[in-house]
Amino acid sequence: MSPDVCQITVAESDQDQSSETEDMPLRSWTRLTPLIVLVVAGVAAGAAMLSPGATVTAAPVQPVKLVNTYPHDRNSFCQGLVMLDGAILEGTGQYNRSRLRLVELATGRPSVDIALPGNVFGEGVTVWKNTILQLTWKNGYLLTYDSTTLKRTGSVRYRNIDRGLYEGWGITHDGTHLIISDGSSTLRFVDPQTFRIVRRVRVKDGFRGISKLNELEYVNGEILANVWYKDQIARIDAKSGRVLGWLDLQALRPASLINDREAVLNGIAWDAATQRLFVTGKNWPTLLEISY
Repeated sequence: MSPDVCQITVAESDQDQSSETEDMPLRSWTRLTPLIVLVVAGVAAGAAMLSPGATVTAAPVQPVKLVNTYPHDRNSFCQGLVMLDGAILEGTGQYNRSRLRLVELATGRPSVDIALPGNVFGEGVTVWKNTILQLTWKNGYLLTYDSTTLKRTGSVRYRNIDRGLYEGWGITHDGTHLIISDGSSTLRFVDPQTFRIVRRVRVKDGFRGISKLNELEYVNGEILANVWYKDQIARIDAKSGRVLGWLDLQALRPASLINDREAVLNGIAWDAATQRLFVTGKNWPTLLEISY
């Protein structure tokens, strides 16, 4: 190649580089524009959700109607409540005092009364087909019983259900899956045959997660849940976990227990055969039939 050709080539190369350098700020800005638009849109959306005019609101609170009152053992630290053949099946808590009892509705007297080992703290109960399941609090397993004889048949470890499940609080079922609470805002849906977790649902009222979910009962597509230290029952959409409303039972709290912080509302039982709903609390003297 001759010197002249070489000079022309270098000159053209310098010119192209200069033009590309001049275009760089514009190209860089062009690349950044979509990102900036996304950031601005995200900030605007966040501000809209937090603004007073946000469309998502807290679930409404509604009163309940007292239908009837039945006796309940004042020594029963109720942790779980469910109907079994027209009687009340109740699981109680506290170390050295936990029990599983089958109680006559009209009298409040137990026809079957089973003591749990002293180192076991009993929690929620439910009945799946011919099996009773009773949770324990921190013992790491649930207990199973024959629903006809109420004799112990075995146990299932929480770690085999879900490695993140450390405590048992409440349990119910929707006809297909067991539903378990552990005091957090998460409900676990569990296969009752394999005891494997199927899905998790986080319970929220508007944007707020609802924790301390305790005793559970499934009623006509909704999960009714006690919330520890709250005189209200959450009505939860079983599919989404959204709180649909709150049942206010503050006016029905026994007068003798108003100043007893531990005597909280806890225990929900649904009688599907008669479409009746029963509630009680820890060491309450009464079992209440309510409607809403």
